[in-house]
Amino acid sequence: MYEREIKGWLKHLDFVVMDMLCLSISFVLAYIIYNGGGNPYERPLYLNMAVSLMILDLVVIFYLESFKNILKRGYYIELKETIKHGLMLLLVSTLYLFAIQAGKEYSRSTLMLMTVIYIVLSYGLRCIRKYRLLKKCESGGRSLVIITNQSAAERVIDNVQNSSFGRLRITGLVILDRDMAGEEVMGIPVVANAADASDYIGREWIDEVLVATSPDVKCPQRMLDEIMETGVVLHQFLAKRMTAIGRKSFVEHIGNYTVLTTTINTMTPKQAFAKRTMDILIGLAGCLMTGLIYIFVAPMIYLSSPGPIFFAQTRIGKNGKPFKMYKFRSMYMDAEARKAELMEQNRVKDGMMFKMEFDPRVIGNKILPDGTRKTGIGDFIRKTSLDEFPQFLNCVLGTMSVVGTRPCTQDEWEKYDLHHRARMAVKPGITGMWQVSGRSEITDFEEVVRLDREYITNWSVGLDLKILLKTVAVVFKKDGSM
Repeated sequence: MYEREIKGWLKHLDFVVMDMLCLSISFVLAYIIYNGGGNPYERPLYLNMAVSLMILDLVVIFYLESFKNILKRGYYIELKETIKHGLMLLLVSTLYLFAIQAGKEYSRSTLMLMTVIYIVLSYGLRCIRKYRLLKKCESGGRSLVIITNQSAAERVIDNVQNSSFGRLRITGLVILDRDMAGEEVMGIPVVANAADASDYIGREWIDEVLVATSPDVKCPQRMLDEIMETGVVLHQFLAKRMTAIGRKSFVEHIGNYTVLTTTINTMTPKQAFAKRTMDILIGLAGCLMTGLIYIFVAPMIYLSSPGPIFFAQTRIGKNGKPFKMYKFRSMYMDAEARKAELMEQNRVKDGMMFKMEFDPRVIGNKILPDGTRKTGIGDFIRKTSLDEFPQFLNCVLGTMSVVGTRPCTQDEWEKYDLHHRARMAVKPGITGMWQVSGRSEITDFEEVVRLDREYITNWSVGLDLKILLKTVAVVFKKDGSM
């Protein structure tokens, strides 16, 4: 799933907060300057207006898309956009005052002065923030691999570096018409040739791929098909358009190139904002519940198996990026070391995931001499999904989503074929399509992949809500006592 970050004000939430802060400061300064001092919040009408201005500012930001392409805008364009935003805010504020029949009581001079101060202050802080972000992005940004030919390589690199505004970080080149692996072009390493490009892209942390070749050099269709199998976002020249079943395409710009972007699915800025907002709100509530659960389960975990209460494990996230995933520890301290010796009992084919019917590594799990199976706190928190609650912190941090695909371990990731990697084309989630489709019964990894791809392809906010409701039902069903 490809989130066009420059176009979404979700990714510029800091600008939104900064804008509202500028408006609040301007509101107070305008009142003090015009009235020679005082506190505007002591007057009911002005207090009402202060709250209303915050809401109206969000409305103007939303409908004018005030921060769309903000990192691409020059200083003059930024000034025009800031003035337009300020004047629109003045207009809707005036209409609001008349709507509540307070146009005569509220000082119009104060409102005009507030608008002037707001435009000056907002413009200055926008420019400063943009400058700092662009400087920071010079060493960061989304990782990009360029597929090109030898004669076009320098031109393409220069174009992307000078026109992507720090949002893309070129991590490697694939040269199609010559084996240059190990060499460099303008300081960018050549990481693969035509034969092994798809394998490299599938196994490394790559966010996006740009195909930009000379007109006389063709990129092998098989390579493109394999790259799309990984779920990585693929950009192509519009002239090289392809037909791809089950994928979405749209035209955009990389540098000065007009390209056809193909992806499994895409989010609009409003959808991205809705999903991220849901993750933060549910994540914060989940963190609070995690603290309450900790009070009860921590002593039981420690008494049964002395050691850390929380368990942090490196998992693979969106587009192959590793991150730390947190859980309540439900296994003994040597669980990872014992995994290899228990692999023969793995219920999932080919070892692509690890599931056992009765895992002796779980705290309290024992097979008694008479064959009876004894369970303990580890089995309890796993069956009730209490061990998953610390992952709400991951949701707040942005490394996971509440709903997504389940993150795999590093050793599982290394075994994946290209089409398996499409599972991680989105941010991993605490719950997802296959978890609510009978995860305890599914032992065929290909079925897991199919369900995850179905989720990615058909994603919507409504689908996330549906999965959340099913998750609650599944959790309660797993333990009849709940």
